[in-house]
Amino acid sequence: MNPISHPIGRITGATSIELGDVLQSLWSGYGVIQRATLVGAEPRHVIVKHIDLSQTRANRRGWGGDVSHERKVRSYQVESNFYQSHANQCDSSCRVPILIGLEAMPNESGWLIVLEDLDDQGFAQRKSKVDQADILACLRWLANFHATFLQSTAAGLWPIGTYWHLATRPDELAAMPEGTLKRSAKLIDTKLNAACFQTLVHGDAKLANFCFSEQVGADVAAVDFQYVGRGCGMKDVAYFISSCLNEQQAAMQQESLLGYYFQHLSKAISSRRINVDFAALEQEWRALYPLAWADFCRFLSGWSPGHWKLNRYSDQITRSALDQLGAC
Repeated sequence: MNPISHPIGRITGATSIELGDVLQSLWSGYGVIQRATLVGAEPRHVIVKHIDLSQTRANRRGWGGDVSHERKVRSYQVESNFYQSHANQCDSSCRVPILIGLEAMPNESGWLIVLEDLDDQGFAQRKSKVDQADILACLRWLANFHATFLQSTAAGLWPIGTYWHLATRPDELAAMPEGTLKRSAKLIDTKLNAACFQTLVHGDAKLANFCFSEQVGADVAAVDFQYVGRGCGMKDVAYFISSCLNEQQAAMQQESLLGYYFQHLSKAISSRRINVDFAALEQEWRALYPLAWADFCRFLSGWSPGHWKLNRYSDQITRSALDQLGAC
């Protein structure tokens, strides 16, 4: 019997468990995600995230070592905390998987997270290419998520969200080529962190972390909350756009997509009866959009200098951010 079958049984109450194929290996080999079929318990299918932190692995891009390992350990603690303490605040407009249970695995310094299977809830599609309706659905999810957690204290989560946050990436900063962006990295970080209006950001809101239904234009669900924490919502929006649009599309659609996001953020804030000066929020976050993009480019230029996202649009918007700061 697979060693994780017993803890899955304890968590779910199932009399037997059939583990399916591995759906995904976690970054740098820190575990796997599998679908499991349960006998004698409901729901019949669950998703099992098995995290094994017993040893440091080699990073696929060469960024290993203690800093990388400690960041990943913390990320899985944060994800567990999110599902336990925050996910229940997410409604159908920013759908996330429901936590069924989790259990520590002391012999591995890790744990099991058992979640509902979003495929069974109508979110069975994962996409590498999207149309406009898909993009807008993801922006609606982000708008509703950001509204839900506006001015959250982020207890138990990252005090500053996103996986590329400057304080957690000293090696990548050191590897950056000398220049204005590198010299401005701390100032960009400070400006983003000092935003008057803060929310929880997903922190890894790429296209691959959204789950779609077969119905065109329907709401989506999102997964993978290892880097959720406080921040300006533009961090998620910029990163999401970078994950699914090429440089020409991003340049042409920037204003329309930002307009759509803020339209639905306003609607979500109103429906939740949150008392906030929305005009001031929108003004601040729009001004921070170039800084959020430049902040991600700062990470990429040290982590993977030849990355396709470091394109002409990224250069243009980064220059705009640096001009905004008066950097030279």
